[in-house]
Amino acid sequence: MRGENSINIGRALEHLWAHAANSIPEWLPMRYIEWLPTVYEVALRYKAAAKGRTNIYLVLLDGDDHDGAYGVYVGMSKYSPAQRFDQHKAGIRAAGSVLKRGIEVLTGPTLHLQYIKRGEAARIEAQLAEALAAAGLKVKGGH
Repeated sequence: MRGENSINIGRALEHLWAHAANSIPEWLPMRYIEWLPTVYEVALRYKAAAKGRTNIYLVLLDGDDHDGAYGVYVGMSKYSPAQRFDQHKAGIRAAGSVLKRGIEVLTGPTLHLQYIKRGEAARIEAQLAEALAAAGLKVKGGH
């Protein structure tokens, strides 16, 4: 019958996660985001010239309390993206948008922007936030 498959999607996804969770890479988002390819394209425009101790990270923001659209937070830190996300959620030097609406770290698009010099990270963070906003995403952070 028509629509029967859509009813079973939730059950099928639960079955998939139960059997394949260990094989899924850490950087893969846990939900479908239609604009994720755009984030990869935009982030790949930025390159760091020198190694350092600063990381650029992106956090997926839930938009249910506003217009329902997902958003993204752009940040930089000396901590790993996962550690910094945990700090935000614990209220440690937290951005309000991540504390209230942060869902998960989008690690994949910024894998190449890890361990870079702080000055470069500050420049890239601001430019990346501007470029993502110009691409039509709801962006927080990037200052």
